[in-house]
Amino acid sequence: MADDVITMIKTDHRELERLFEMMKKEKSSRPLALPLAVAMLEAHSRAEEEYVYPALAKAGEKEEAEHAAEEHHEAEHMGKHLLELDWESSEFDRELEKWISAVRHHVQEEEQELLPALSEALDSERLHQLGLEFAGQRSEELAGTAVHTGDGQPSKQRGGSSGSGMTRAELYEKARELGVEGRSQMSKDELEEQVREAGGGS
Repeated sequence: MADDVITMIKTDHRELERLFEMMKKEKSSRPLALPLAVAMLEAHSRAEEEYVYPALAKAGEKEEAEHAAEEHHEAEHMGKHLLELDWESSEFDRELEKWISAVRHHVQEEEQELLPALSEALDSERLHQLGLEFAGQRSEELAGTAVHTGDGQPSKQRGGSSGSGMTRAELYEKARELGVEGRSQMSKDELEEQVREAGGGS
């Protein structure tokens, strides 16, 4: 069915590919296409990490899910770097090729290994439910209203009241530097707490 999580993920992948080709062929499209692709990739990644990768971990693909999350954060970092460059420069062209190559590598691994494993582990009803959760999280991310509490409690518009004010991606990077284990399965709040503990206890 069209609203199962696997179909939704693949649809996002095809849309990203369309934006990549547009940026390569029509430089004038870059000021609009790049921010859209970066935002879409980040929302897609967050929704996968919130719902899809934990399901994969339960299905025995924990290491693969961790690896995929690492690739997400690397690709997000590369995309944000592109936003800082002159889109008509040769440096942009080089960095764009690197970014596209990294994302395509991730997409290929996901579609050839992770998604088939998910399809095998879950029945159609669970895949449909996961699709609804994925789509909801993705929409919240794109609207800028998502907050990752890790306990299912809605706590939107926390604003800067929480200690660090860092994004989940930034907290993840910090957790990686500090060697926090299981970080790809953590919510933003959990990452913040672990980073604070790891940083304070050293």
